[in-house]
Amino acid sequence: MGVSPRISPTVGGIECLETALRVAPEQQWLDTTTGRIAPDPYSWMQSVHWVDGSGLYTPTQKHGPKWGPTTVLIAQEISALAECRPSVGYLARKLGLSERTVKYHLAMLREAGLLVYRSKGTRVSAGVRRASVYERVIPAVFDEALGIRTVQREEAAPAYTRVPVGIAEEGRKLVGKLARKAARRVRRKRTSRTRSQGERCTPMQGGTSALSTTGSSTVPSESKLASGQRKSPTPKKSTRGPKTLNRVGRRYQVAAQLIASAPWLGRASRARIAWVIRHVADAGWTALEIQAVAEATPLTAADVRRPSGMLAHRLKGAVELFTTPERRRTAVVAWQESRAAEQARHRDVDTVQEKPERMSVRRLVSQACAKVAAAQAEGAVEYAADDNSGLEGLDRATVLQMRAAAAADHALIHSALEVMGERDTRRLYTNRLVALALATAARQQAIHSAF
Repeated sequence: MGVSPRISPTVGGIECLETALRVAPEQQWLDTTTGRIAPDPYSWMQSVHWVDGSGLYTPTQKHGPKWGPTTVLIAQEISALAECRPSVGYLARKLGLSERTVKYHLAMLREAGLLVYRSKGTRVSAGVRRASVYERVIPAVFDEALGIRTVQREEAAPAYTRVPVGIAEEGRKLVGKLARKAARRVRRKRTSRTRSQGERCTPMQGGTSALSTTGSSTVPSESKLASGQRKSPTPKKSTRGPKTLNRVGRRYQVAAQLIASAPWLGRASRARIAWVIRHVADAGWTALEIQAVAEATPLTAADVRRPSGMLAHRLKGAVELFTTPERRRTAVVAWQESRAAEQARHRDVDTVQEKPERMSVRRLVSQACAKVAAAQAEGAVEYAADDNSGLEGLDRATVLQMRAAAAADHALIHSALEVMGERDTRRLYTNRLVALALATAARQQAIHSAF
């Protein structure tokens, strides 16, 4: 059960060995528990009050609520169930608590050895969600502290089927106290609103004030206050300054800005992105710096499936590399210049004429492509690089139409490089189109090699 000995104090008037009551997660199941099933809810509440008053249990979690009256209140509602199948939503509505608070206290009851799983619930969103089924258990430490003797009625029966058959004489007084506590109903304390001790709010302030009005200042009439002629003797002073985001709030703020600015993040979850960028956001990075560093890093992981995973892969080790604002500023400038150059290239492509409009030129291009393809298939191309008769015989309109066709389809330029050579290809299609086709091919090759 995860019980470790400490010192030997007096618990409820009984000399016993104090132990740290803490059950490991793997022992919070009915098949692995060392406790015994409570014979009735009344006996189980006795063990709950004993754990509450003994101080042997300390939660492992460092955050959230601690063991206290709310835990006993939730245990009281669980003891009233015919089947120990408490829904978190039901307990939250019944007791006026949040679902997260109910989950915290259920975890403490399990860790204290008072509840064990019989079957764990499901959280499938597409199907029907089922609540966990528990079993109310009395810890073995409770029996040892009060001197309760237990036996198994059948030899082959599990250990949790033990039943009590007697109790030591020194434990009877404590059992009586626990019985009286278990019989009382625990109610949640209501927060009372404090009322001013000086004066009660009554109609016309008649005769209930405990303060003397002698020597006090006169209060202006309501008409003068409403008309704005006089100011209130006790004007309200706003001491609230501008809100400052904490560390978690800034993560969410940067994540929202990053999702809005980076198209490839798409429909990514804001909470997931905030978790991915937690290190760089805590280091003072802005959304623009995160996007610049992420998009400057090429993808090498072929198993990236979601945007958050892509972002995590691109930001891996970035917080150790870009340690100063100057380095991040340099990365942003380089990224912006690369984007400006990319947009300029797209503008150059957009300004090129579209596909040829004359049917004769289309037929000429198709015939040339077919001829080149046939020659490549035969393994021989009858073309001399120093023969310029074909180029000289083309008129200006035909050359412009062929250049427009090559701008729309760079395969024509690559075929001409193989057949005509680079010199005549540049004469026919211009240096700019040939350089653009070669750069596009190199960029596509780099992208394919990255994956």
